[in-house]
Amino acid sequence: MAAVIAGLLFGNLPWIAERAGTLIVPFLMVMLYGVFLDIPLHELRTAFRNIRVTGTSLAMNFLWNPVFAWGLGALFLREHPDLWVGLIMLMVTPCTDWYLIFTNLARGNVALATALLPLNLILQLALLPLYILVLAGTLVTIDLAVLFESVVLVLVLPLVLALITRRVITNHRGEGWFRDRLLSRIADGQILFLSLAIAAMFAAQGRLLLDRAEVVILLLAPVALFFAVNFLIGQAVGRRLRFSYEDVATFTFSTQARNSPIALAIALAAFADRPLIALALVIGPLIELPVLSLISRSLLFIRERFPMSG
Repeated sequence: MAAVIAGLLFGNLPWIAERAGTLIVPFLMVMLYGVFLDIPLHELRTAFRNIRVTGTSLAMNFLWNPVFAWGLGALFLREHPDLWVGLIMLMVTPCTDWYLIFTNLARGNVALATALLPLNLILQLALLPLYILVLAGTLVTIDLAVLFESVVLVLVLPLVLALITRRVITNHRGEGWFRDRLLSRIADGQILFLSLAIAAMFAAQGRLLLDRAEVVILLLAPVALFFAVNFLIGQAVGRRLRFSYEDVATFTFSTQARNSPIALAIALAAFADRPLIALALVIGPLIELPVLSLISRSLLFIRERFPMSG
């Protein structure tokens, strides 16, 4: 919120407003480089040890959620195709960072959530272009060359650099030094560069937001319904498959929390001439984060009143 307000204020200065747009993608690339440094690829094996939760989570994220997001857009945003595309891009990218925080707050299975993280990342990197082409291709014009270039520049390049960096540092300094000395500092940098990217976007497009203030209202219903329906599905699936409470909490946040930074980076690079798509991806988390906090409290309440066996 502070980044949004700062961007709107600085956007009133013509010199900043004219140049802010060129800073968005570089800021996001640095932020994603930091995110990818902390991706524990070695945990992939752990995810497949709990195949029930892992398989159900993947089915929700990569089969149900894309179709559900498209349907919500058709129901609420048919007259606003750019917002519809933004909604789809937000909902097809499962979170790879802050869902661990909410899983921990809800006393979920953080070890399993951590193991799911690299799997969610790999699949969304591979499938996001396909989802954009199939689900959004009928809504807006998509330049395949620009889309491919955006994925390589914004996602693949930071990922490769992060993997190389991690390998070199751990080989020379060890895993403990890497985690204790480097990652703790990089975590603050991720927040900083994400905030700078959001501020730059609102500085460049702030006038559009002020002119289209109804965008928040338009997105409120589909985003809220996405979380409400999926929360109920998560509870039903957990009881049906006899998950433990800890696994239900993990399943809930792994299928609810969204990866807006990755989706935003692609939107800004691939749809630079359609700022409403990116705007939807900035507004989405403003709704999402309070909802995830509420869900964590709701899960703790359910654990006390209606204990699950598993």
